Formats: sequence, structure tokens, C-alpha cells
Amino acid sequence: MSQPEVALSDTRRSDAALFDAALFNTVLVANRGEIACRVIRTLRRLGIRSVAVYSDADRHARHVFEADVAVRIGPAAATESYLDSAAIVEAARRSGAQAVHPGYGFLSESPTLAAACADAGIVFIGPGIDALTVMGDKIRAKRHVAERGVPVIPGTSEPSLDDAQLIAAAADIGFPLLVKPSAGGGGKGMQIAEHPGELPAALAAARRIATSAFGDDTLLLERLITRPRHIEVQVLADNHGAVIHLGERECSLQRRHQKVIEEAPSALLDDSTRARIGDAACTVARSVGYRGAGTIEFLASDDAPEEFFFMEMNTRLQVEHPVTEQVTGLDLVEWQVRIAAGEALTLAQADVRLTGHAIEARVYAERPDGGFLPSSGTVLAVREPAGEGIRVDSSLQAGLEISSHYDPLLAKVIATGVDRDQALARLDRALADTVVLGVHTNIEYLRALIADPAVRAARLDTTLIDRLLEHLVFRQPDAAILTAAALLLHAERWTAADTLWTRPSGWRLGEHRPSEYRFLAERTPATVRVARTVLVAGAPEATSVTIDGQTHAARLTLDAESTAGMLEFDGATRCLALARDGDDVWIGSDGAAFHLVRHSRGAQLAAELAAREREEHPVIPEVRSPMPGTVTAVTATSGDMVQVGQALVSVEAMKMEHKLLAPVAGHLRLSVAVGDLVKADQLVATITAPDSPAGES
Repeated sequence: MSQPEVALSDTRRSDAALFDAALFNTVLVANRGEIACRVIRTLRRLGIRSVAVYSDADRHARHVFEADVAVRIGPAAATESYLDSAAIVEAARRSGAQAVHPGYGFLSESPTLAAACADAGIVFIGPGIDALTVMGDKIRAKRHVAERGVPVIPGTSEPSLDDAQLIAAAADIGFPLLVKPSAGGGGKGMQIAEHPGELPAALAAARRIATSAFGDDTLLLERLITRPRHIEVQVLADNHGAVIHLGERECSLQRRHQKVIEEAPSALLDDSTRARIGDAACTVARSVGYRGAGTIEFLASDDAPEEFFFMEMNTRLQVEHPVTEQVTGLDLVEWQVRIAAGEALTLAQADVRLTGHAIEARVYAERPDGGFLPSSGTVLAVREPAGEGIRVDSSLQAGLEISSHYDPLLAKVIATGVDRDQALARLDRALADTVVLGVHTNIEYLRALIADPAVRAARLDTTLIDRLLEHLVFRQPDAAILTAAALLLHAERWTAADTLWTRPSGWRLGEHRPSEYRFLAERTPATVRVARTVLVAGAPEATSVTIDGQTHAARLTLDAESTAGMLEFDGATRCLALARDGDDVWIGSDGAAFHLVRHSRGAQLAAELAAREREEHPVIPEVRSPMPGTVTAVTATSGDMVQVGQALVSVEAMKMEHKLLAPVAGHLRLSVAVGDLVKADQLVATITAPDSPAGES
């Protein structure tokens, strides 16, 4: 049963005097997360009533409360909510929306939604159906632009080729090859085949992911460009024939074809190449009668930056659009709305000026130190950076539930400077000041990336992160972090005590008894003993703590109004963020976040015994899911004899597919099937040795 729309206060709308009568009265934002919040911000500034949509999983999300009206569109599964065109159009109709802004992802490039809006008399804030159809098919788009003189990467251009035909075509294209789904975007489903022997498996994986994500398993092949640079050009086009570009963005810092850090302008291009690539982008836009904001993506080789090749057109707003806004001074969402309302562009190409440099870092809910597995949980505390040249586009708030249903992007931190060096310095400081506790994020990883000498020198390519990863070292909880966690718990116990006798002072007639706090810190047991407490104004502010036989002087001062704390540890002072949820203690420091789990004596003993067992028997014949998600593939059968490293099961969560491999050789017993939902650490398979009784059954 549908929940009626939830009307929120209209007091957040901008002054009525700002309202432009030529624009829409009400716009529905058909998206979620940080992009929904960002679009709502511009609508509010323009005096336009905003309508949010939400699934059951997003009932308490930030975009729901920032909009003027919110409408429920279905359960948590994206296919039954954010990907349901009929539900979106019905929500627009019920809320009186005259237009729909699709954001990015989900239905932002869907001809079906555009057509449904048109049938309902609602404006789709995006390009026409023809442009969506042509550019939504990578094979057709490549052939289309090549016919107009835009350079393209060598590869296949025929649709509906089966695996045998693609393998035959690969011989003429040459290796290494990139296997790409024709539908979709964002690198979803892309696979690399370095040599012919890897191609069959790459085709199978790409088809499986494309079918699951886009409902279309059509594939194309492209020559893999060595030392590739990903350069994209932002275009604006109105309904009156005007097309301009707003310069380029460098998006070469990627992992698994997903952008991580983007900047504008690119340090690779000279003025001549910048003009040529901009002209090529405008040619692509004109060729499909484009309108609104769009992005044309090109690939260039670092070895020959004057050459570039068309990859695809994204017929929507891009995640990285803020860096273009920062260097041009334009609000791209505002121009999307104005163009959709029929207004003409008021600036020509000669009016576009790029001032300064802007860099964006994407904050994801993931564990870089754990294979970049998605992270889920409840956000306990948030502190976002501010200051000159700093912008944050975010959906974060304390209490936000991060689930496995959607993309793990949480926020974007953008820094602008007079030049690239200043922008990088500001971005690093902003990331250090960013606090997200309760879920693991990639903030420490982002700081490590932008500190790398190659990144500082703008020697970039799309494979750079892969080469850097093995050298990146992530911080582990040190004695100071452990002490902060223990003193946080100690202070809570002290505050909760109602008598002198129940306070954890350690006072005895004889020798004082220390209070012990046991933690599992990143899977490593640790014990902190608070040996002596010095009272200041009746509160336990100064202590002596012992860790691993070493005694330290420490004092933790907590800000009662926030999660901030000041730790004095062996004469040095550190500013920390602290939060607690039951037995989970989170400590934030300079962009890093540490998760410590309080353990009882029995639990710690069990952990220590398990650690010894792992040392004696390092290979465990159990296969467990490292994250919550959905089983998308099972590539073996119960009873099979499997080999070490053989792929058994694929689990997908937050747009990421993770293959679970056999840790040992033996007979397989599966516990899951395709379509099953699994929890983190859930057993999915066991393997028994060939000569064991279980293996003979």
C-alpha cells in the first residue's frame, strides 16, 4: 500500500521575489543521496518548489527532509522504486510537478522515463528521446560520431555479436582489449583481456553484469590505449540551436573504471588541443540535436596528448560537474532548468572563461584496506569541512543508514585555488578535517592519493591508482587511539556512577586496582589498563594508562556539545572525533577513522585462541561473503572438485561485484544460489579435502 506524500515545511524556499515566472513552479527530483540534495539546493535558490522521492530504505534520508514535499515510490530495491518510471511519473502527477530532474544514475539516461514524462505532459529536464537513444547505445554512438569526422578508438561497431564473433573480431583489433557493455555507463561491467586466453572469461563476466545492471548484454570491444588519460568536455545546448562547451575535466584517477578524483582544467592539454577537443564535443552534441547539459568523454594517450578519441556521451549531469562550476562560475543545474523551460543561452563560446583550478574527491562508504569492499552501517557522527575555496556536496547526516541497496557515494569534497598546487593543498586540508564515524570510508586513501608525487606532478593515467595501491599504507590504531577509546568508556562509566563506591576510580585500601578495557582493534586484540585517575573539579580528566606493558600519561577532554575531544598523550596533543554505539567505538583523526569493538574477557580469549589457530592452520576451508549483498552468479556446483583460486560465487552490493574464490582444493559444498541475499561474513560454501570422509560422500 502506497504511503501518502509527506508535505514538509515550505519555509526553506527562497524569497518569492527571486522566483522567475518563466520557470517551473514545481520540479520533482527523481534521485537520492548527494545529487538530490544538490539539485534541491539550486531549486530553492530559484524559488522553485522541490519534490523528493524516496524508497523505504531512504525514509529518513537527508534529501527527503531538505525538499518541500516528499513522496514514497516503493520498497528498498532500486528496481521497485528509483528505477520504476511509472512510479516516478505518478509521484510527479500527485505532487503537481511540472518537470522531472533525473540527477545522474538510475533513470537519468532513460528514453522510457523521458517518453513517459512526455505522455503525461511533464517536462523531462534532459535531452530529447532521440539523443538518449543514440548515445545510450555505445556501438551506435561510436558509428554515429565517426560518420561526422570525430575520431574513435579502433574496435567493433556491430551490435548483437555473439562470443564466437567477438573472439574472431578481436584478432583484427589486437590486444590488450577492453570489453564494454553497450548499455549503461560509469565503467559498470567493463573487463580487460590482456591476451586471447582471457577473453572468454571477460566476455562472460561482462555479459552477466550487463544483464543484471542494464537488462541488455550487448557487448563491444575496444583497443586498450596505453597510458590512457580520461578527458571529458562539458557542453550546454539550448532549444534554439546554440551549443557551447565549458572546458574539459581530467578524470584519469580511476579504480576499476570508476572515477575517484577529478579536476578542471586538465594539465595535459595545451590551448590548441583544448580548442580542438571542445569543437569535437560540440560536433557530437549538434549531431543529435542535443539540449541541456551533457558530457562527451574522450580518451587520450599520455604519450601523444594531441590525439584524442571519442568514448561515449553521458546525456546527463556528471558526478564531477562541481569542478566545472567552480572554474566557470556557472550553476549547471540552473541552466538545465532554464533550458528545459525554453530559455535561450545568454552566453556565447567567447564568453566562457576558466578561472583558477578545482579538484574533487569522492567520499565512498568502502574499505580501501580491505579490498575496497562496500561498508554499511549507521552514521554516528559527521563533520564536514569549510573555509575559503571549499565546497561539499553531501547527503551525510548523523543517524543516516548506509545500506547495500545503492551506490556507496556519500559526499564530494571540492577545493578551488588560484592554481593546481593551491587547490591540492586545500583539498588535503579539507579531507583531513572531514569526519565520518559509524561506517568505513575512503578518506584516508584519498589523502594518500593526492600526496603521491606523480599526482602532484600531474603525471596521470587511468592505471596509476592500480600501480600505487600496493605501496599505500593505511594507519592502524596506535596507543593514543586505544587510550582515547578507553578513556571515553571510562568517562561514561564515571558519569553513570551514582555513588563513590561505583565509580571506576580504582581506589582500594591497599594497591589501586586498574580498570581494564579490552578491544578488538581491526581484528587485533588489545587491552588498555587505566591505572590511576586524577580528579579535576570532580571529573576524571588525567590518568595513567598501561598498554602492552608501557605506561603513558594521558588526559581526554570531551566537548559536551559535540563528538569532539582533545587527547593529551605523553606530552603531545591531538584533536579527535569520538562516537560510540553499544560496544562499537569510533575514533576519527586527520581523515582516518578507527573502529574498535569492546570485548569481554571471554570474547578476547576466544579471539586470541582463534588467532593462534589461524597461525597453525592458516587456510580455512570456508568461503564467507565479505559484505552484505546479492548472489549474482554461481560458477561451480556442489560436489565439484575445485582448485585453489577458482571462482565459486559472485556477490554484488553497491554497484560492485566481488568474486569469492576457493581458498583450498577439494570437494565443494554450496550454501547459496543465484538471487539469494547474504549478510556480511555469511557462510556461502565449504570445501573438504579429497581424502576426508566428507569428501568421499
